[in-house]
Amino acid sequence: MTLTPVLLCGGSGTRLWPLSRKSYPKQFVPLVGEQTLFQASASRLGDFDAPLVVTGSDFRFIVTEQLAEIGIDPGAIMIEPEGRNTAPAVLAAALYLHARDPDALMLVCPSDHLIPDDAGFRETVMAACAAAHAGRIVTFGITPTYPETGYGYLEMDSTAEGDIVPLVRFVEKPDAATAEQMLGAGTYLWNAGIFLFRASTMVEAFKTHCADMIAPVQEAVTQAQVDLGFLRLAPEPWARAENISIDYAVMERADNLSVAPYRGPWSDLGGWDAVWRESTRDESGVALSGNATSIDCHNSLLRSESDGMELVGIGLDNIVAIAMNDAVLVADARRGQDVKLAVQALKERGATQAEQFPKDHRPWGWFESLAIGTRFQVKRIVVHPGAALSLQSHHHRAEHWIVVEGTAKVTIDERTQLVSENQSVYIPLGAVHRMENPGKVPMVLIEVQTGAYLGEDDIIRYEDVYARGQGAKG
Repeated sequence: MTLTPVLLCGGSGTRLWPLSRKSYPKQFVPLVGEQTLFQASASRLGDFDAPLVVTGSDFRFIVTEQLAEIGIDPGAIMIEPEGRNTAPAVLAAALYLHARDPDALMLVCPSDHLIPDDAGFRETVMAACAAAHAGRIVTFGITPTYPETGYGYLEMDSTAEGDIVPLVRFVEKPDAATAEQMLGAGTYLWNAGIFLFRASTMVEAFKTHCADMIAPVQEAVTQAQVDLGFLRLAPEPWARAENISIDYAVMERADNLSVAPYRGPWSDLGGWDAVWRESTRDESGVALSGNATSIDCHNSLLRSESDGMELVGIGLDNIVAIAMNDAVLVADARRGQDVKLAVQALKERGATQAEQFPKDHRPWGWFESLAIGTRFQVKRIVVHPGAALSLQSHHHRAEHWIVVEGTAKVTIDERTQLVSENQSVYIPLGAVHRMENPGKVPMVLIEVQTGAYLGEDDIIRYEDVYARGQGAKG
């Protein structure tokens, strides 16, 4: 049996701000446990074929790095030119796999859900394979444990027998009274947004229910270009695909849907209240993370996400407090869904913290700004073992590099030298230069930039192993 996990890896990063942001959404963050949600999703499905990951260009190197950390080699990483919701993404994956094996089973999963019981989830998937082989589209529902109003629901056919039963209907997010009624009825499940089907079944479903999407998405797949091992979908036809979810495009119109109930623990971690529920708590109901201290607090979540940030709560009850080095959130835990309002307010003010994560990830590592003035900026830069930045120069700034961990191989114009810990080097304005890490451990340096303009787009790139164009960051 061929079963390919398809991991959808996008997201806007608003509901778990400030730890999750548009530039670094929640699936890449270790919210619960040591692995990120994306890594946990890939590990959970490791017994099946190599995963197909569908993501955006900004996340491609993060995906590669996090998969490498857990020893998983993806079957393909498909790059969307722009986010067009889940329907085009699912169709692109189906067409790609259909060209190789029309009968291949696809398990489409969000990559930002928490499912602690890996074995139990895989058993549920295996139990649904026969229905998928027979041409059914199987959607997975979660047995509800409380009357949640933030999820959509699935109504099961109560007259059917067996573990996999026909779907009666999708139910939009209910009000509190309706959610209570559905919980009591016992025939409703939370909609997890997880689907299992044959590639050919999904292609036929689109031809029947959303035919206009077939041509542009097929063109985007057929004209896709391989770039550093990534499969970049063609942007022009992709832009013609309708921006619509798979639920609205196909699932709510199809008549061959079945439901597989999953009875184990699950959460989409859709707010800080959900993170609190899934975290280890003390006898007072307080969950602590990082350099956080609780004094006479109850039912609260306190997280310090910066090594140098001490977060102390005194006499708090039902409070979420998240402290980072560039932003702090303090909220009533019952107002978790309103965090997106804070993100919107920050965007209207032009605050970079609304969407930009303080660590800027690059294919070679990452950097963060430590201090910024009118004519200077101080950064911490971390370069992975064996990685190298592009050969480049700057019009408007000079740089001082101080190595604090590891050894840097530095090229300045015609000269190449090794710079060890506690040594520094000066890069004059306009000099052609490159930084490499020749060692087997991460290399860390402090960069001091001085000049009239310090933007990341002040760069002339001469050579780049990552094939980025002029003006691309890092």
